[in-house]
Amino acid sequence: MTVTIDAASRRRRPQRHLPLQILLGFLLVYFLIPFWWVVVNSSKDAAGLFGGGNALWFAEDVDFIGNLQELFTYSGGIYTRWLLNSTLYAVVGGVGATALAVLAGYGFAKYRFAGRRFSFAVLLGAVMVPATALVIPTFIMFSRLGLTNTIWAVILPSLLNPFGVYLMHVYVRDAVPDELLDAARVDGAGELRSFLQVALPMMRPAMVTVLLLSVVATWNNYFLPLAMLSDNDLYPVTVGIGQWQGIASANNSGGTSLWSIIIMGSLVSVIPLIIAFLTLQRHWRGGLAIGSLK
Repeated sequence: MTVTIDAASRRRRPQRHLPLQILLGFLLVYFLIPFWWVVVNSSKDAAGLFGGGNALWFAEDVDFIGNLQELFTYSGGIYTRWLLNSTLYAVVGGVGATALAVLAGYGFAKYRFAGRRFSFAVLLGAVMVPATALVIPTFIMFSRLGLTNTIWAVILPSLLNPFGVYLMHVYVRDAVPDELLDAARVDGAGELRSFLQVALPMMRPAMVTVLLLSVVATWNNYFLPLAMLSDNDLYPVTVGIGQWQGIASANNSGGTSLWSIIIMGSLVSVIPLIIAFLTLQRHWRGGLAIGSLK
């Protein structure tokens, strides 16, 4: 009798999750369709894009290589420069923002100091402020300092990540026991050594999360570099593709259809982010395993 009831319960259990599985499947398709559209249309020429064919399937003439060559040779290969600029801004800004978030989050979580509550309240308020609302005041301040139209006009604002500080604070507060730090101090470790050798390895999953979020945010940033930069050689890939789109919309491309290389450039610009996610995801799995052992 017990075996029969257990078997029946196992048969009924998947049905309770069926609506959730359907919803997740719908969301998966919803988020993959735009990416699939970019992949398909990056293989088409102008005739294939505007010839009235199926936008979600390949044309008869698939020309990935041709569009890729045209992308990296158009206008003297300026796209390569834009790609390198985006890499510079994202890596320096992401690593710097992560380092500041780790230090600030650890300080808020493990130390008591005057003004701590007020400072943390200001931090939470900063999380609520949209980044685009700060672009114009930041531009005015950097203009007075003579930093506009330089790489620092993009990198320095990217170092500030209030959400990253909040995330690190929450994680450190729960994942790094005070007793472990106290034991390290009893064994003769100073504050710096306790942080580097005890706390920092335990913060790895949160560090990777903040790093990836910061890199993605800096890589996808459009409004800040658009306002700060006027030199075409300093543009990141987002602003560069936006410039091409404006030229293509105005039909000022000198007889060259830019839409094919715009779509191909959009596809290429996504690939580094995919590589970064696939490379860093193993650290999340490691962090989850550590948490399960506790």
